[in-house]
Amino acid sequence: MIDRSSRTAEHVAGFRALESARPGGSLFHDPLAWRLLAPRHRPVVGLCRLPGVHAALVRYIDRRWSGGPRASAVVRTALIDRWLASALSGGAHQVVLLGAGFDSRAHRFPGGATWFEVDHPATQTTKRRRLGRHARPGVVFAPADLITDDLATVLRAAGLDPSKRTVVIWEGVTNYLSAEAVDATLRALATLCPAGSTVIFTYVDRGVLDGTAQFPGAAEWHAAVRRQGEPWTFGLDPAAVHAYLAARGLRLEEDLSTRAAAALLLPAPRRAAEPTAEFYRVARALVAG
Repeated sequence: MIDRSSRTAEHVAGFRALESARPGGSLFHDPLAWRLLAPRHRPVVGLCRLPGVHAALVRYIDRRWSGGPRASAVVRTALIDRWLASALSGGAHQVVLLGAGFDSRAHRFPGGATWFEVDHPATQTTKRRRLGRHARPGVVFAPADLITDDLATVLRAAGLDPSKRTVVIWEGVTNYLSAEAVDATLRALATLCPAGSTVIFTYVDRGVLDGTAQFPGAAEWHAAVRRQGEPWTFGLDPAAVHAYLAARGLRLEEDLSTRAAAALLLPAPRRAAEPTAEFYRVARALVAG
């Protein structure tokens, strides 16, 4: 069977698998990331447990794809894990993985919440096959195309309870959508989820797309995803995010670049050796009352 899943989803799963196999301690442990890789890539991660192999492969990736996509994916995963754990301990009972890709949180986080995975049918089919018996029972898979499908209709049909506080994770997606799709999605979430619900999303600095800002490695990173047929199409001005979200019923709580997240999460030797991006950002907002 030919896999027709997202290439960027494959890469992020690879970065998570590499981090989880890091000798001497990792920023997080994602035991399912390895299973979510294409079978031909799994032996490479297995070899990373040998002395010196992991460090050599990480150096190769960081030199081959400049701008910091690998380390940025690693620190954003760790930061979102932290925010998710805090929201769940604070009383959230539902989690929506929007554009879930090969995110394994629904299957590796402790139980107690109801999980919904919304994604394109092709990626979702591949993911479910690769997870196999390791998929957590009870996770609701809702196939959808965020560009064309009505999110409210999809989530209501999947069984989302509008009375329960919810966490929405929209990781690695907005930069591949249109402005209209992002706008419609955020407005739908503010309507579907009760006050106090958390919306976590990533975005790229709009200056990368319109040429008004220059960031090291940004052009090379954008060119790489464009060659894979998944170019960036949307960005936000970090200075305007607070007002942008407020107009859509959300209140911005935190907004960090992956470089700032690395300063918080990575040990000093890794911060110096592993490039992260100033233009790639992770934001946390609450649904306003």
